[in-house]
Amino acid sequence: MSSAATPNFNTPIPAKIMTPDRVSTRIGTLEFFDGMPSDATAALVQDHLIFLRAVEVFLSTIPAASLEAVRAGLAEFGATLSSQVVIFDELMDSNSLFLTGNTDTVYALAVLNLEHDGPTVVEIPPGCGPGTVDDAWFRFVIDMGAPGPDRGQGGKYLILPPGYDGEVPEGYFTATSTSYINVMVLRGFLVEGKPDAASRMFRDGVKVYPLSASQDPPAMEFLNASGRVFNTIHANNVEFYDELHTVIDREPVEMIDPEVRGLLAAIGIRKGYPFNPDSALKATLIDAAAVANATARAAFFQTPVADNYLYEGSQWKRGFFGGDYRFLMQGGGGERNLDARTAFFYMATVNTPAMAMKMVGRGSQYAIADRDSSGVYLDGAKDYRLHVPADAPAKDFWSVVVYDPQTRSELQTGQPFPSKNNSKPGLAVNPDGSVDLFFGPNPPEAGEANWIQTVPGKGWFTILRLYGPLDPWFDQTWRPGEVVHIEAS
Repeated sequence: MSSAATPNFNTPIPAKIMTPDRVSTRIGTLEFFDGMPSDATAALVQDHLIFLRAVEVFLSTIPAASLEAVRAGLAEFGATLSSQVVIFDELMDSNSLFLTGNTDTVYALAVLNLEHDGPTVVEIPPGCGPGTVDDAWFRFVIDMGAPGPDRGQGGKYLILPPGYDGEVPEGYFTATSTSYINVMVLRGFLVEGKPDAASRMFRDGVKVYPLSASQDPPAMEFLNASGRVFNTIHANNVEFYDELHTVIDREPVEMIDPEVRGLLAAIGIRKGYPFNPDSALKATLIDAAAVANATARAAFFQTPVADNYLYEGSQWKRGFFGGDYRFLMQGGGGERNLDARTAFFYMATVNTPAMAMKMVGRGSQYAIADRDSSGVYLDGAKDYRLHVPADAPAKDFWSVVVYDPQTRSELQTGQPFPSKNNSKPGLAVNPDGSVDLFFGPNPPEAGEANWIQTVPGKGWFTILRLYGPLDPWFDQTWRPGEVVHIEAS
């Protein structure tokens, strides 16, 4: 297209800077008068822009909505004070809705409210497994326990609120959060396959209290959540935006940068203002949430990035796409991998370097499979086998847990614990030290010792965990077998 001659302005104008009168696009035909959009076109693209921003808000803020769902779920269970610790004395079974929670460590969780309590002390006992504090955006604050600065010896931690400029006493492992609400997650290992020792360790040794109450800390209350039904997972529909508004309205404005604040404000989410979308905006948000939810699921279940898989030609995916807890490329010095962040937080909670970095003998590593060796989604009506070679490189233990692709929580079956691990007695071990695990709706002829039940009509996925991963995991001289479809015996 060339421009029409204009009196006193006849310079040739490149076509690439011009806008035609009609442009066909995926959202319809756009119409202009000499570059000026028609009323209908302006309304169309403005509505589309709100839709795009609402989709991006969902994908970019899953971490915040997820941590808010954890906070709300624990509060609903009764943990409204930092001195109230939710503990899974008899382990986490499939009754509780937690994103990829595990059945093989004793969890102890607390919500720290730094706005209410100010600087907050957390005492943890010696022998604690991996522990972490994350802020309200699920950003890493500090590790505790084995991967933390106490190196499993126990100690006192001091979590400072955003903007704190008061005195910081000595004798603490200190970290500053960017938010008022923070979640602490501690894990304790089984002893002789039982949770009793870890439960006692937490109940006797964990203390959480305001620094200002150090001389007379409040009594601790431990709430046993084993076998209890409650939800800690964010909404996948339009209610997601309400959950997000709760976070934005509560936290300091500096928690996120002006660019993100502007994105949220574009769909009506602003600190200090009610979030009451009108019918037109709500209709757009409903569609945006549906598209964003599908996009997040595709980012996790259908990642097209070859490097997100652990091995060439394998169905095993990495627990952290990109291998960085900040989701930064090029060893942390590059751009942020947005799809990796979306995929991770859609299926998991707790963000720590100990889950992503090479920490030999400390921390944890993960492998995820949702397809069999031929690339077909795992089907609860079919039978499968997973071969775990001998000498699995885990200083502490390894485990395999099965999850529901809808809830990303433990799969609910006739087995309250849909898992197997080598720290519990009863696992059948092959003469060479390897282990074969079986999955299906019915137990194999060999019996139930190594069988994890699945549900016809439902899919499933599994996570292999290594606690205290060793060098053969990182250099890949040891690797798990694929999940292989077998004919029912």
